[in-house]
Amino acid sequence: MTVLVCCDLDRTLIYSAAAFGLDGPDETMPRLLCVEFYQGAPLSYMTEPAARTLEALSTAATFVPTTTRTPEQYRRVHLLEKPPSYAICANGGHLLVDGEDDPEWAATVRNRVSGGCAPLADVQDHLTRVSGDFVLKRRTASGLFAYTVVDRASLPSGWVEDLTGWCGERGWRTSLQGRKVYCLPACLSKAAAAGEVARRTGASTMLATGDSLLDIELLEAAGRSIRPAHGELHDTGWTSPDTAVTAARGIAAGEEIAYWLLERAAAP
Repeated sequence: MTVLVCCDLDRTLIYSAAAFGLDGPDETMPRLLCVEFYQGAPLSYMTEPAARTLEALSTAATFVPTTTRTPEQYRRVHLLEKPPSYAICANGGHLLVDGEDDPEWAATVRNRVSGGCAPLADVQDHLTRVSGDFVLKRRTASGLFAYTVVDRASLPSGWVEDLTGWCGERGWRTSLQGRKVYCLPACLSKAAAAGEVARRTGASTMLATGDSLLDIELLEAAGRSIRPAHGELHDTGWTSPDTAVTAARGIAAGEEIAYWLLERAAAP
């Protein structure tokens, strides 16, 4: 029986220092492993036990990193000694097979997006009009969606809600994750890409994890899933009968998630 395990990365399995969520003194700091460097500096971490558990999980199941990162951003992350055979990037916009972008899947996604929502240029123009000093950067990703980096402390009340309403009327959706506000086509889905990997691998069971509104379809598509007790889903109170919630928060939740997934992937 092939078990597929689809895992969101940032603030689910891997964490920047700002997202550690550790409240105790320095001596309680867990042993950490840096899994991402950016411009020569360490950026993202897992606990060492989580990293060991992830290696065991990759042996027990087909482990698929499933992220909103672009392929270029994803390739900075080194989770395993041997890279996973499959990875889902750009919220399902790219399917990497042995590290290479699958052109057939990319073409399928772009055809779906082109007929299912307003053009990306319209969203970019709107973001330009409604941005203030609280927007630090505006970016596009893979020619598929847009995101802004914001100063959370200065973010005006109701700004994200107004943006969500505007996007919703045009076939787009939004997600606030840390300092980033994402605007994505509603038809751009991690779950669709996970379904394609399940078809190719013949998986009969899927487990999943994630922390944001963009992960809901993925969690619902899985037979069993888990989310951390922090992040966008936690803040909005999202639950489902088949989704567990960690006891821990922050980087300790990432360790708990890895154990939870391994226990179920290895079960007879």
